[in-house]
Amino acid sequence: MAAPALGGGRPVTLMSGRETDEDGAHQLTLALRLPQQNSVPVVVPERLPLRARTHSDGTVVWNLPLPSTGTNGHPVPGIGQQACRSTAPSAAAAQSSEADVALLEEELRAALARADALADEHRMLKHELAETNSGVLALYVQLEERDEQLRTAHGRTLRALEDALRPRPLHVDGLELAVHYAPASDEAPTGGDLYDWFTLPDGTVHITVVDALGHGITSTRTALTVTHSVRTLALEGHPLESIVARTDSVLAPFDQNVMATLLLARLNLADGRLTLANGSHPPALLARRDGTASYLEVRGRGVGFPMPGSDRVLTATMEPDDVLLLYTDGLTESRRDPCEGEARLKEALCRHRARPTEQIPGLLAEDLLSDVLHQDDTLAIAVRRTAV
Repeated sequence: MAAPALGGGRPVTLMSGRETDEDGAHQLTLALRLPQQNSVPVVVPERLPLRARTHSDGTVVWNLPLPSTGTNGHPVPGIGQQACRSTAPSAAAAQSSEADVALLEEELRAALARADALADEHRMLKHELAETNSGVLALYVQLEERDEQLRTAHGRTLRALEDALRPRPLHVDGLELAVHYAPASDEAPTGGDLYDWFTLPDGTVHITVVDALGHGITSTRTALTVTHSVRTLALEGHPLESIVARTDSVLAPFDQNVMATLLLARLNLADGRLTLANGSHPPALLARRDGTASYLEVRGRGVGFPMPGSDRVLTATMEPDDVLLLYTDGLTESRRDPCEGEARLKEALCRHRARPTEQIPGLLAEDLLSDVLHQDDTLAIAVRRTAV
């Protein structure tokens, strides 16, 4: 009965006394006074082993009959029994009853003391738990702050790495360039898709697109090796049709595991002459200013492939305001169907060709990668020839 009030920290009063009923029988009276809340009467549960009475002030009363025994342990008769028996309890019986009452009161006091001790221990544990929770929360805040600092530092490092891999902007009259690059995973911000551009001594613009096998830093190293080899060979004056095969022959003695596809493009801005060489790479896509578009197919085998090299060099002409798109297969194979991807890419380039050049690669990636089944590194370069 007292547990809810004691658990809530409210005062409870327990009183006991010895009384005699109307028949002269001795009884122990226990009165438990409980605090009332909002004038709600105290309800005695039916499951209690002893019946009790409740008063309007919140007091619950039990009356327990006390045995009357003599010095020899035999019952002493009370009022209403045979006339030959004593009509009043003996002094020994009274002393025994008083001893029983005192013993019961002592047990009740011990029970209350244990309840108080448990309540104090409960309050102490709650206080310790609150302090522990406060410490855990403070540690969690510190870890969050530290994690944010690490993410910030990691982001700066990655941006610096991306800047180091990206070629310097190329400012040439009659030419606009724009790039979109996205890694396959945020955990590996670099991959095997890489590009390079530079101007040859005769003024021709050279662009290289490489897709090295694999993902992450290892494929980035392979792509860097290939792009640097192509740049060296191109600046040495090697013809475009020989560079894919020569790159393989240069790198094979140093690393037998190098494998990459590549597409090489050269554009003469004076007359718009475009030449392409290919090594197992997706074909370039040329969108005309009249709204049509076509793929520029060139067969070949990439670096690390059997019989590497471009079968031929394709020649085309870019008119002013034409847009050339160079890309990697992550843009067209997101749904595992290259033919469907190429058709969607052609339609998207025709739709966005008139937009500013710097917007075109991002718009194409947004259209084609809206429903990705196969995540891969993605690279797209838009090249627009403008009027000089």
